[in-house]
Amino acid sequence: MTKDQKNEVIEVLKGKFAQYNNFYVTDTESLTVEQVGKLRNACFSKNVEMKVAKNTLIKKALESLDAERYAGVYESLHQVTALMFSENPKEPALIISSFRKDSKTERPVLKAAFINGDLYMGDNQLTNLTRIKTKNELIGEVIGLLQSPAKRVLAALLHHHEQKAETAPAAE
Repeated sequence: MTKDQKNEVIEVLKGKFAQYNNFYVTDTESLTVEQVGKLRNACFSKNVEMKVAKNTLIKKALESLDAERYAGVYESLHQVTALMFSENPKEPALIISSFRKDSKTERPVLKAAFINGDLYMGDNQLTNLTRIKTKNELIGEVIGLLQSPAKRVLAALLHHHEQKAETAPAAE
């Protein structure tokens, strides 16, 4: 790779890290070309961007953006690294889990996940990450919680209003 090509990769990666609040660092070593293709398709169908890059270039991209913020990620940058970028914090975890189940393999291995500023290290975090609530799920839960008492209040008010209307003297 020429210096220009390397710089180009770094710039592309910087753009992705800046664009997404969530990214996963995975090890796809020993996956066949066919398996990697399937994984890419699974990512594509769920709006997850997958990028395979050299660890040194990934590190340079992260360091040039915010060396402190991403410091914990560096130790996960070894062997073959495939990055998964996603708006949805748990989608890559779901993709990895179902891919492993379908292909009866332990790959890709989760090396790290960076979710809204929090770092999750190690493959043992995968199950927890599949359970992360997305912003929309949390909003839905809050709305559900707010709606249930509101519905009761509205029903009571409506019932009270109807009773009043029945007992009110007829307008002349």
